[in-house]
Parts: sequence; C-alpha cells; structure tokens
Amino acid sequence: MLRIFLLLTSLLFLPEIASAEEAANLGLTGTQRGLYCVLIFIISYAFVMTEEFTHLRKSKPVILAAGIIWAHVAYMAASSGVPAEKVHKAFEHNLKEYAELFLFLLVAMTYINAMAERNVFEALRSWLVSRKFDYRKLFWITGIITFFLSSVADNLTSALLVGAVVMAVGANSPAFVALGFVNLVSAANAGGAFSPFGDITTLMVWQAGKAEFFDFFELFVPSVVNFAVPAAMMHFAIPNETPSFPEEAQVEMKPGALVICGLFVLTIATAVSFKQFLHLPPFMGMMVGLSFLMLYGYRLHLIYSKDEEKDGDFDVFSSVRDSEWDTLLFFFGVVFAVGGLGYIGYLELASVAMYDGLGATTANILVGILSAIVDNIPVMFAVLSMNPDMDLYQWLLVTLTAGVGGTLLSVGSAAGVALMGTSKGMYTFFSHLKWTPAIAVGYVASIIVHYWINH
Repeated sequence: MLRIFLLLTSLLFLPEIASAEEAANLGLTGTQRGLYCVLIFIISYAFVMTEEFTHLRKSKPVILAAGIIWAHVAYMAASSGVPAEKVHKAFEHNLKEYAELFLFLLVAMTYINAMAERNVFEALRSWLVSRKFDYRKLFWITGIITFFLSSVADNLTSALLVGAVVMAVGANSPAFVALGFVNLVSAANAGGAFSPFGDITTLMVWQAGKAEFFDFFELFVPSVVNFAVPAAMMHFAIPNETPSFPEEAQVEMKPGALVICGLFVLTIATAVSFKQFLHLPPFMGMMVGLSFLMLYGYRLHLIYSKDEEKDGDFDVFSSVRDSEWDTLLFFFGVVFAVGGLGYIGYLELASVAMYDGLGATTANILVGILSAIVDNIPVMFAVLSMNPDMDLYQWLLVTLTAGVGGTLLSVGSAAGVALMGTSKGMYTFFSHLKWTPAIAVGYVASIIVHYWINH
C-alpha cells in the first residue's frame, strides 16, 4: 500500500515528460498552472462527494471545473507555441466522446421514464407487496430483481425502484431496511458490470471498442459471485419473521406498458446490431429505437387524447424532460475536466505510475478500490484516456472492478447515495460500513472467479 501511495502522490511532482511538439499532450505537468488545474478538479470533486450534505447538485462544480481547466489549457498551449488547431482537435475528441454517450444514455433514460409513467415498476412493487413474503425471502427476491434490472437500466434507477418495495414492507423494521439497502446497492452495481447497458463505465468500455458486446457476458458469473457472497453473509442477520403488510389496491399498468417494454428490448437489439453488423456507433441504433417509442407514443396519443380521464394518453417528450439531467451534465463536466488534465499530461504520468509501475492486474484492482471513494465514471474515463496496452481479460477485469468497487462504501455509487436519502435514517454510511468486510470478500472472490474462468 505504501508503494501505491508513493506512486500516486509522486504524479504531482514528476518533471515534464515531453515537449508539446514531441507528445500528444502538452507535457506541462510540472508547471504552476498545471498543478492549479489538478487542485481545481480536486476541489470540485470534494463538492461532488459531499452532495448529500450540501445539496449542491454534482453537475454544477464539475462543469465549472471543466471550464476553468480548459481555459488554462488554452493559455498554456498558446504560451508554449502549440497551434490552436491541435488544441481544438483535442477538445473535439472529448466532445465526440461525450456526445456519443450522452445520446445513448438519453434514450435509455427516456425508455425507463416511459415505463415508469406506464406504471410498470409500480405494478411490480404492488405485486411483491401483495405476495406477503417473509423478510428473508424479500431480501433475496429484491436483490435478484435489482441485479437483473440493473443490467438494462442504470444502477441508480434500479436501486430506487426496488428500494420503494423494501421501504414499503420494512417500514417497521429498520434492521431489514438497512440490510436490504446494502443488498440493493451490491446487486445494482454487480448487475451493471456484465452488461454494456447496465453501467456507464461498462458502456464506455464497449463504445471505446475494448470489448465486443457479447464479451461482457463473460463477467456474468463473477458478477453473480460479487452479489451472492455478501448477500449470503447478510442472510442470517435478516429478521426471520413475516412483516405486517399495509392493505393496498393492486396497481394496474397503463395501456401500452408491455408494448413499450418490448420496444425497449427491440431498441437494445437495434443498438447491438448497428455496432456488430454495420460497425456504426451504438448510439445511432439507440436513436433509431427512440423513434420507435416516439411513433408508438403518437399512436397512443391519437387513441387516448380524447379520453375524458386521459389515463392512456402519452407524451414522449415528458419522458425526455424527466431524464436524469444532473447525471448527464455531470458526465459532461467529468469528460472535459479529465480530458483537460489528460491533455496537460497527467494521465500519461498516471498510466506510467500505475500500469507500468504496478502492473495491469494490480492497477485494475486498485481502480476498483478508488471507485469506492471517487465516482467510477471519472476513474474509468481516465483509464480509457490512458489507454494502457491490455488484453481482453484485463479490460474485462477493470470493467468488473470499476463497476463493483463502489459497493465497498455507501458513497461509492449513485445507488448508495440515493438510497441514503430515501431511507429516513434507517440506511446510513455506518450501517453500510459495518458490512464492508463482507462486501470486500465478495470483491476479492469475483476477481478470483474471473481469473479462474476467463484468464
């Protein structure tokens, strides 16, 4: 650990590695302005990590940091005699990266919002409550549902949707809610690791061409192990009793709900086909899939717009409006802030220190641990920007560790932060920390299983 610490902290003090003319970056890491840019990013991320307490949306500080960093990049490039065209080319590379991911995620979020508006998830919640399972069965059922749901929806949405079930049935049992939420965070992060649609970091690796779509399913068994090991250890701490369920009417899905679910599956297939067979970016297939939803929404509008209750009417742009814009804009800030630091030269230094100094396996395991402290999006974007020379096994390893590493702490993923906000004090940082050793066992076990079956 001391060696890792020294390698990482030495990045700020290493000499400039190359002149601007000799390298793809400015090579100005040892300058005062370069260090100032690192400090700006650290300060902005401190605000992101304290969002739960300050209630300052995470997108705001990182967008400001990105603007400040690129202003300094432009000044340093001009002072070093670097042509403006080269700076513009680097800037446009980041813009392309962001635009592709933005459009992909926007379509996915729109579909999730459309299904929520059609009461798909409320109907699922109502059905689970009406079954009157005991706490231990609910613990496993909600975890398994979250695991598979997060493979097509993001971990935040999955955790919040199923978290509503846990809150509904565990209102009188804080111990169940605390353990149930730890389990949901673990399941959501693990489920997103084996599918390109399940997590932003996995999507980034897929769109970067580091692995093909079906390659990610090699992580299915390690992901199951990552979820199942801590869940099995928590099982015996769950109250062995049946909760008293509130009486409520069964929720009915709105017209077209199942068709929209089918269209989402078709959209995923379209995106995969565009990438695999036409060699076009997946976001183009997703945008085509959005047109499916828009046209079907128009049909619903024609049928139900004159209905007095308006219950079946559908407006696709309401689903677009309700997308997680804070997350989408946060991603903008991350891409450009990290991209700016990379163009200064810091990512090359980090790559040398981590991947050349520690080796790919150790570095990739470290990435997962870092993602428990810093959000996995900037960590993975930094790794992709470093572009270390790794084979498929190592790219899948870093995809796995970055995806599930955030489970180690409640603040390590958006799912954990969101559930802390909705738990009414029953799920906290320290209630999660109590089970961090069990989660760490699952983390190590998933890495071993990945080595065993995929190396």
